[in-house]
Amino acid sequence: MKFGKVVMKYRIPILVIAVILIVPSVFGMTSTRINYDMLNYLPEDMDTVVGQNVLSDDYGKGAFSFVIFEDMPLKDVSALKSKIEQLEHVETVLWYDSIADISVPMEILPDKIYNAFNSENSTMMAIFFDTSTSSDDTMDTIKEIRSITGKQCFVSGMSALVTDLKDLCEKEEPIYVTIAVILACTAMMLFMDSWLIPFIFLASIGMSILLNMGTNYFLGDISYITKALSAVLQLAVTMDYSIFLWHSYSEQRAHYDDHREAMATAINETLVSVIGSSLTTIAGFIALCFMSFTLGRDLGIVMAKGVLFGVIGCITTLPALIILLDGPLQKTKHTALLHSMNKLAGRVTKAFPVFLAVFVILIAPAYYGYHKTNDEVYYDMGETLPEDMEFVIADSKLREDFDVASTHMLLVDASLPSRSVKSMIKNMENVEGIKYVLGMESVVGSRVPEEILPESITSAFKSDRWKLYLINSEYRVASDEVNNQIVELNTILKQYDENGMLIGEAPLMKDMIETTDTDFKVVNIISIVAIFIIIALVQKSISLPFILVAVIELAICINLGLPHYFNQSLPFIAPICISTIQLGATVDYAILMTTRYKSERRDGHDKHTAVTTALATSIPSIIVSAMGLFAATFGVALYSDIDIVSSICMLMARGAIISMFCVIFILPAAFMLLDGVICATSIGFKPDKNKTELNNA
Repeated sequence: MKFGKVVMKYRIPILVIAVILIVPSVFGMTSTRINYDMLNYLPEDMDTVVGQNVLSDDYGKGAFSFVIFEDMPLKDVSALKSKIEQLEHVETVLWYDSIADISVPMEILPDKIYNAFNSENSTMMAIFFDTSTSSDDTMDTIKEIRSITGKQCFVSGMSALVTDLKDLCEKEEPIYVTIAVILACTAMMLFMDSWLIPFIFLASIGMSILLNMGTNYFLGDISYITKALSAVLQLAVTMDYSIFLWHSYSEQRAHYDDHREAMATAINETLVSVIGSSLTTIAGFIALCFMSFTLGRDLGIVMAKGVLFGVIGCITTLPALIILLDGPLQKTKHTALLHSMNKLAGRVTKAFPVFLAVFVILIAPAYYGYHKTNDEVYYDMGETLPEDMEFVIADSKLREDFDVASTHMLLVDASLPSRSVKSMIKNMENVEGIKYVLGMESVVGSRVPEEILPESITSAFKSDRWKLYLINSEYRVASDEVNNQIVELNTILKQYDENGMLIGEAPLMKDMIETTDTDFKVVNIISIVAIFIIIALVQKSISLPFILVAVIELAICINLGLPHYFNQSLPFIAPICISTIQLGATVDYAILMTTRYKSERRDGHDKHTAVTTALATSIPSIIVSAMGLFAATFGVALYSDIDIVSSICMLMARGAIISMFCVIFILPAAFMLLDGVICATSIGFKPDKNKTELNNA
């Protein structure tokens, strides 16, 4: 009881320190840069990533965009081009007047060039930036381009996407937290026995969230997904620990005259259960750190850190707040919505063969749907945005007016003979889905000598070491068609230049698909093995880890299998995150029931009594915990216009409820069936003979 007494003795200094730490935390949170480009998380040694660095270092070019001008006189387009060229971080702008004065008919251009940049009522220019795709400077420049070009102009490209994504995230994030807080608070008030305690929980958890977000400053930057989800997930996942403490304190208060002594005892009792519970959750998040696609590490570190801060807050600031407000808390107590669960528990235990049959029946369709869902995920980040966003509109116009769905960039050795280059281009243009390949050879043609081309053209396509070509494709980024196309293009490229590189959004996305496919399997195995080991050590059992993990894995398969049956496509990151988060966060329900079941068997009760009692006493805590997780995430899922955020939150909300039902109905059935195996392969389950005789008497 020593730690609990120390906390009670220094409760006021603890609160003062917590309040003081809010100031640097807010500063750290606001100073942490947010990364909106998913492609930045690819391994640095990939050819596509190396190629992007070459493009930046050798050409001084980073981001790339097409700007479409609709129903606009050529002289106005030319005037806007001049303005765009003056903007900071715009490196090169390519349009017709880069080659000839607009008074000269466009017909002098080769047909390929003319058709590439003109449609029936639109013309298009290509813009290169000297900054990276998702840098703050590039996003600011995209906004300036939109501001000076007006509503007749549409900016496409990855930089436009991340600019819109950033604006949408910044608008929605405060609302996410507000929705999560309101709904979680409402759920707690209904399912707990005090009107005031949810607000105290939120105050304590809020401090932990601020500390977590503030310390992200030392990571350099975090992804927008991490920022959008971390506060909501930390609230949802660490609410359990606060509930454990409050229930323990309420029980101990009946045994102590001094409420501070009751809290000291409650802290020590909670400390053991919270540490055991949090280890499985932290293990789930740490598993994400083993992804080679480093977005997993980004989310994993932040959330593991958040759980740790949540545990610290639960055993320090929360007890101090409860003691400080003990009077109002006692006055605002009410009858909890959940009453005795003895009848329900008895019926579930009695009908355990039915639930075992349900378990067996569900395995095949759940597993089938789970694997189908993983095969049907999408990778195109444009699909995560609502249809009325500026980027989505521009992207649609690029496809409709110019039949261009993606643009690849090709880097080849500058010393490669012109004859070889032309042969390579011809072969590439014969690849299915390729519209054209644009470079120096395309611009020069037979009517425009290279010597008369302006420096802006030659510098755009040629450096001392490399030649640059733009390849426009009819196929969308992350589609099977474009991925097959990239394989064919790379095969042709390597025949002419072994060191040549095919880069751009689509090749990078193809690498991301291959990387995350492997990551998904690795993360799944690591999270299961880590949680398996933790359960084995905590419960001192060989058989229990198999049973508990099997029950939660069924819940995960059902949760991730439903999108297939509902004909829904998930963003690629959602299944990876959910498979580990749901396992780590909801296996606590199973551990809670198992601990009580073990205690009842050790006290000499027969298996039926032990399982029934464990179930009856665990149901209220499991329901409160699951409803807290559901409430904190469901509202965000309904509100968010960003599909990645919406999908992950919906899966979290649904996963909490599915795990709750699996633990309440299927886990007790497994205990009834395998009681003999569990007792034989676990330490601490063998009944005390004296207690058995006493119970029988």
